[in-house]
Amino acid sequence: MMRRREFITLLGGAAAATLYGSAHGQQVRFPVVGFLSSGLSQSKSTLSFLQGLAEYGYFEGTNVSVEYRGAEGYFDQLPTLAADLVRRRVAVIAASVLPAVLAAKGATQSIPIVFVIGSDPVEMGLVASLNRPGGNLTGFTVLEIEFVAKRLELLHELVPAAASIALLVNPANPRGADAQTKQAQIAARTIGLGLLVLKASTPSDIEAAFRPLAQPDAGALLVGGDTFFSTSRDQIVTLAARYAVPVIYFDRDFVAAGGLMSYGGAAADAFRQAGIYAGRILKGERPTDLPVQQSTKVELIINLRTAKALGITVPLTLLGRADEVIE
Repeated sequence: MMRRREFITLLGGAAAATLYGSAHGQQVRFPVVGFLSSGLSQSKSTLSFLQGLAEYGYFEGTNVSVEYRGAEGYFDQLPTLAADLVRRRVAVIAASVLPAVLAAKGATQSIPIVFVIGSDPVEMGLVASLNRPGGNLTGFTVLEIEFVAKRLELLHELVPAAASIALLVNPANPRGADAQTKQAQIAARTIGLGLLVLKASTPSDIEAAFRPLAQPDAGALLVGGDTFFSTSRDQIVTLAARYAVPVIYFDRDFVAAGGLMSYGGAAADAFRQAGIYAGRILKGERPTDLPVQQSTKVELIINLRTAKALGITVPLTLLGRADEVIE
């Protein structure tokens, strides 16, 4: 993995090369890559994507330019942002999370699109098949929906006394919210737990969603995988601490910020691979010839400091399965 210092050095060298060309009056035309996200325009995901591009010989500012567009959780802005990238005549669009992919697909049928999503691209109508995608889309899946049941099981293992568990979903992303709710309902019935579905698509909604969790018999919370929740990470972790609610998340960053536990795919690797696919397309390969791949790397992260603050003793059987324990 490219270290931050190496990445900064790379950017500095790229900037110098660009300035050198300008000083000599050269008109250098780089291929342009668009990066469309439902969250922040630039994040750890974009760094991983740039790493993948670099592995395939493309360095931002040296021989490729990247246009970033991020909706910051406001999904209704995505069609406008996607159309802007199309007008910019980018050579390829990388799209993160299903709403962004659908916006990009709606904006162009000719520009190649490389996606990273947490759902089945065939079921979503993005590609004809995984091996032969057809059309102008290909990419990587992180199997976000399939992890919901496992997260609920892990949370039950951590707090077995909880008779019910709440699920937080984003109604502004109805496909993702409905699919995750269905999976959680099935898993809860199997275990014999009650399930309370909470909905939030704004910061005030998140604040309101935590109020029922202040009750002594509220149990625990499972935060559904969604870009809006990623952009609201600090607020959610703070509220979980304030109300002393055991929470399992979909991304390691929540645990690093003080959250209790996370279980999910290693998204950084998927975005790195997406960068490699973008590089291959820039070199002339077609999306239809690049099979959709599934990320199989999964991580269980536990924050023992947070568990102690909540008065939770983490079972040794759970600690033994953790990929990382924050102490």
